[in-house]
Amino acid sequence: MARTWLAAGRPNGGSPRSTASEGRSADAAQQDRSERRRRLGPGDAHGVVLPVHLKSLDAHRARSLPGARAQLVGMRTRLTNMIRGILETYGMLPGSGCGLRFDRRVEELIQDDQEVGMVVRPLLATLRHVGEQITTFDKAVLRQVWADPTCRLLMSVPGIGALSSLVYVSTVEDPRRFSLSRAVGAHLGLTPRRYQSGDIDRSGRISRCGDSLARTLMYEAAIVILHPVKRRSQLSEWAQAIAQRAGPGKARIALARKLSVILHSILRSGEAFRWSAATLRA
Repeated sequence: MARTWLAAGRPNGGSPRSTASEGRSADAAQQDRSERRRRLGPGDAHGVVLPVHLKSLDAHRARSLPGARAQLVGMRTRLTNMIRGILETYGMLPGSGCGLRFDRRVEELIQDDQEVGMVVRPLLATLRHVGEQITTFDKAVLRQVWADPTCRLLMSVPGIGALSSLVYVSTVEDPRRFSLSRAVGAHLGLTPRRYQSGDIDRSGRISRCGDSLARTLMYEAAIVILHPVKRRSQLSEWAQAIAQRAGPGKARIALARKLSVILHSILRSGEAFRWSAATLRA
């Protein structure tokens, strides 16, 4: 963020690609370096300093909103688990509910126990306040998404909602950064690691590099698509076929990677998602 502020404060505005050190995924950076060396040739590739994309302040502003919301969601989860742990110590079971149902159940359990209530009530009050702030962030996200035609365009894809579209747009920012749509999967850490040594060449787990929130939302969108629904898409059938061959875990990862590729294609073309088999060739 400091580099972005310094670049934005230059008299000429600075160059958005003038910084050679930005936190990027190792796999994606290595792929870009290899591609640049192939273009330059073996004699010119030595000592090349590659330009790195520097996000604009607008992209950082858009990204800070869902990022702050994600922090509050994590706080809510930790507070809920802490309250459950305290109550279970005294044999009080609030059940598996959440939200208002959880709140009312906890109040019922502690109303006759002053000692436990002295500990739990402040946590419960904090939990309520955090929930209110999450609701405020949700409304702000919806306002920002409906004011952005690009985000609304991405929401034509199955499983992609307001939060997912906003995070993806702020992460990619400029679709021209990636010459190939499939490179976005590596940028988000959704491609498997490769281990090569002599005759050994094997693929491992996904790299998990890049923007963790964007990767998580793509994975959650894949889970939504794989759920049984009335209107099935070709994406769902494609992922179900992978699930039968390799298991549901790999199917969700493959579908999350496919979604990141499709969203980039939509950003480049400006066309809405088409519910047809041609989409899978994107």
